Amino acid sequence: MVIPINIDDLINKRIVESTRIEFKSDFNPTAVIHSICAFANDIDNLGGGYIVLGVEEKGGSPVFPIKGIEQERIDGILKELVGYCRCIEPLYNPVVEPILYNDVYVIVIWVSGGYGRPYKASLDVLGKEAKKSTKYYYIRKFSSTIVASPDEEKELFYISSDIPFDDRPNLLAEISDLDIGLLRAHLKEIDSSLYEHSLNMDVLEIAKDMQLVSGPTERLKPLNVGILMFSERPEKYFRYARIEVVDIPDPTGTNMTEKVFTGPIQRQLKDALAYIKNYTLKEVTIKDKNKAEAVKILNYPYAAIEEILSNAVYHRSYQINEPITVRITPQAIEITSFPGFDRSITDEDIAKYQIRARVYRNRRIGDFLKELKLIEGRNTGFPNAIKALTENGSDLPKFDMSPQRDYLSVTIPVHGYFAPEVNKKTKAYEDKILTALKDKPMNLTELAAAMGNKSISKKLSKTVNELIASGAIIRIVAEGNATKLKANE
Repeated sequence: MVIPINIDDLINKRIVESTRIEFKSDFNPTAVIHSICAFANDIDNLGGGYIVLGVEEKGGSPVFPIKGIEQERIDGILKELVGYCRCIEPLYNPVVEPILYNDVYVIVIWVSGGYGRPYKASLDVLGKEAKKSTKYYYIRKFSSTIVASPDEEKELFYISSDIPFDDRPNLLAEISDLDIGLLRAHLKEIDSSLYEHSLNMDVLEIAKDMQLVSGPTERLKPLNVGILMFSERPEKYFRYARIEVVDIPDPTGTNMTEKVFTGPIQRQLKDALAYIKNYTLKEVTIKDKNKAEAVKILNYPYAAIEEILSNAVYHRSYQINEPITVRITPQAIEITSFPGFDRSITDEDIAKYQIRARVYRNRRIGDFLKELKLIEGRNTGFPNAIKALTENGSDLPKFDMSPQRDYLSVTIPVHGYFAPEVNKKTKAYEDKILTALKDKPMNLTELAAAMGNKSISKKLSKTVNELIASGAIIRIVAEGNATKLKANE
């Protein structure tokens, strides 16, 4: 079996996060089995990991030139590894392949999250009594393999009761639903060594090597990730597994246009991003007389849209029959997907834009999208989007979810330069309110006077309520238990 990943990308950690790769200069049976057990347990639902034998490591990075494994030792190591894997309970056999890299051989062990988890392994796999010796649950913490603590054991049993949806077999689909052209095109795009072999393989053989099938030999079924990414009609099994882009230039719906993107989800994402880039994005160049360089401003930085829409494709639930929608208005782009942020991300984290998930809904989809360079490493999507918006001088995105978190809408405001005049006037009015409240806390009557009004107008009351909802203004208790308003700095 050939491992479907580009070895150069793997060793240089371009696609797979460093926490999911372990380099070992040689074959140490006990350490290797413990790491296989830990990756198979996949406590963070990241998709397992890779162990590369024959590569020295220093400071978490491979040491070049690669040392390698002597060719005459490879067959012996592979045979020994089969025996040592019997020290894992229940039995787990990873995918193993010797690969010639930079004129030396390395052995790559691909360990995907196991269906039989939780797994435990012998403390010492050497010796005649190794299989009978005390076994422990091993997990990955950052870049290390460790024995799980009692609390981590409980967590491992809890997450092991639920296999991520994209990694489950689709009992309604057949192997024939997988498209051999899409499978080969993916392997060619990521420059996998499996591509050349695939030209002489049938669809089932390729799907097996890519670990896209599951079940008994007589009733093999494609995994959900296979149908979503390597079938021309995923909507046959997943209703509304598509992206809808709607442009609404006028609130009345006049001249509204709608574009629907279907097919494999990675193609949907690429096509939707290309459409938005060509149809919506605008750029102006402004010359500042006080600076030598001209300043370029975008109505929306493409990197922000790319990160947020890719994140929606990666983290949406394909069990919910709702599409991803992109709503474009003169004021903003709103991207909605189902459900909302995972509960491991607190409301406080969201308010601080610290979007770091603990649990991943679609670990296999994530791996494939990373191979295609459509998404980056772990928890970098929103930080990259915020960085792009900040560098463009745009306002930060706004998040909207129901209390049950059954949907997520991310609104990216248009850059102020491109905003309609009514938006600019509203922004100026809000800034005036915030400036007044920065000097000292006030009640609504005092604020009205500071704004030059004789009484509290509907506009002032409405705007203050909106600023409170957005977190720009907070209520505080002043002297005498009086409630006042204050700018949230």
